[in-house]
Amino acid sequence: MLARVPLPLRGLRARLVAAFVLVAVVSALSTGALAFREARTGVLQQSQDSVIQQFRKSVDSVARYTPAKPNQGDLQTAANRVLYDNPSQGWRVLATYGELRAWAPGADFEGLSPELRRTVATTSATVFQRVDVDGRPWLVVGTPVTYGDGDGDGDGDGDGTRSQLSGMAMYLMVSQHTEDGYVQAMVSGIERATVVALALAVVLALLAASGVLRPVRALRGATRRMAEGHLDVRLAVNGSDELAELSQSFNDTAAALERSVAELRRMEARARRFAADVSHELRTPLTAMAALTDVLDENALHHDRETGDALRLISEGTTRLSGLVEDLMEISRFDAGAVTLNPDEVDLAESVRRTLASRGWQDRVETRLPGPGVLRTRVDPRRLDVVVANLVGNALRHGAPPVRLAVSVRREPAGVAWAVIEVTDGGPGIAEEALPYVFERFYKAGASRARSESSGLGLAITAENVHLHGGRISAANRPQGGAAFTVELPLHRESPVPGQDALAGVR
Repeated sequence: MLARVPLPLRGLRARLVAAFVLVAVVSALSTGALAFREARTGVLQQSQDSVIQQFRKSVDSVARYTPAKPNQGDLQTAANRVLYDNPSQGWRVLATYGELRAWAPGADFEGLSPELRRTVATTSATVFQRVDVDGRPWLVVGTPVTYGDGDGDGDGDGDGTRSQLSGMAMYLMVSQHTEDGYVQAMVSGIERATVVALALAVVLALLAASGVLRPVRALRGATRRMAEGHLDVRLAVNGSDELAELSQSFNDTAAALERSVAELRRMEARARRFAADVSHELRTPLTAMAALTDVLDENALHHDRETGDALRLISEGTTRLSGLVEDLMEISRFDAGAVTLNPDEVDLAESVRRTLASRGWQDRVETRLPGPGVLRTRVDPRRLDVVVANLVGNALRHGAPPVRLAVSVRREPAGVAWAVIEVTDGGPGIAEEALPYVFERFYKAGASRARSESSGLGLAITAENVHLHGGRISAANRPQGGAAFTVELPLHRESPVPGQDALAGVR
């Protein structure tokens, strides 16, 4: 349900306003309902009691002069007398005795229900009922007329108090339009009070929201600045409420994070300097060792077998150590930001062929390249050579035949063109859990490669060179088996899309 709410209405301000308005509505309506009920009950009860008491007094007064068995004239006189005693009340009076009826002032007595008549006929109490006639409220009162001998027992000795039903009943119908007007006025007042309460609730909600959101907005801005790398950002702490505690906690966290990051940066800088210094210091003696091993390799045939094997081991170890030092120095240059790009417009297919030929890999790698001059772009030739050599060398060392290299062009719908270099092999592929880390430094997928010839820096250097060109690199496993490394380099000059003839495979 929250997802279907418009985004501006999901904010804290909107929710605070909604909460205040809801509380105000509930409070106003509940208070208004209670006040209305009590006031309505008070107004109607007071009016009802006054009318019933006055009507009963008038009936008792008339009963003294009404015979025990009245005729039509007696009934009419009684009705007229009750109406005469209350001329300004707007009453309608009905007197009944058996089948006889007498109305005053006229026979428009419409609110008398059968239930009320039965109740009056069977009890000596005065009963009443509220009814609506033509949409207007009326009070209908019925009371039986009683008679007695003064003492209640009919013998005149004064020893009794009981009154007897005469069989005569009198009914009153009086409009309560005035009282209803009072009630409607109360309803209007309650409605106006509710509107005022809602307006005040909205104002209070906006003020409260502003007070709450001010430190929240400051916290959001500070968090964004921290995410951008400004670890020295701090919040002003005002007051001692929960928001002030939150701001203080943020400041403490930011300070601790700043100290930790500063220490990590110092440690990283020391590590980089150490790697760069060690690589530089090792390079000079390794150069001399490499020259010496070259001389020893030339004379290896003149020594016995054991000596020759030892010399070859020394030569291979020196070569691997020289490669590791070169990789460390290259990584150090990337870390120091000292790497420069020297782009030149080259033929990608020709550059790839030279890379394979310089390492003697022509017969070990199947290629699918565009024709001469078809795909040209601006790249750094030396760094492109490193990219291709590292990917192909990785496939030859850790994959299995056939190793294939393909160069093509891919165009996006926006019109951006990319040169795509893909290297695949037929080996077991890369473990799924290792795929996200293959371009990290010193990472080796699997314990079996921990003692391999690779330094764990080749793919990391490859990725750095690709990113330096503004390109992208990815690794995946092919459905038919084997690993696939894909490099995408932006084409900085318009190159025609190679056709089928230009992409003819070369074995």
